[in-house]
Amino acid sequence: MTFKSPAHRGGPRRGRFEQFAEYASNFTSSPAFFLLCLLVVGFFVAAHVAHLGVELGLAAGGSMSAVTLLLLALLKNSEMRAEHAVQRKLDALARALAEMNKDDHSPAFEDLRRSIRMEEET
Repeated sequence: MTFKSPAHRGGPRRGRFEQFAEYASNFTSSPAFFLLCLLVVGFFVAAHVAHLGVELGLAAGGSMSAVTLLLLALLKNSEMRAEHAVQRKLDALARALAEMNKDDHSPAFEDLRRSIRMEEET
């Protein structure tokens, strides 16, 4: 097990977990998943209103909690990969601007030069 950011694991290709997280992210943002969630919540409410038993209510509540926890992990993975991609693009733009103005030694240029890869320091 590794505690590196998902964006820094492996090489240029995504691993199986990253691919799964991407597919899951696409599915969870679909109307089909929203309907599935509505069905689970509706089942929970119906079980509570119909007094179907504590065990059934606990099973419905536990399944909603488990899905929520899994979605949190997948969302965080997707968020970190997207954040890393945006940061790499910003760094590329900053390097290109710095290269275009390499003879400029103004304070704005120095701030631009120092900002490249700054996220690794924080």
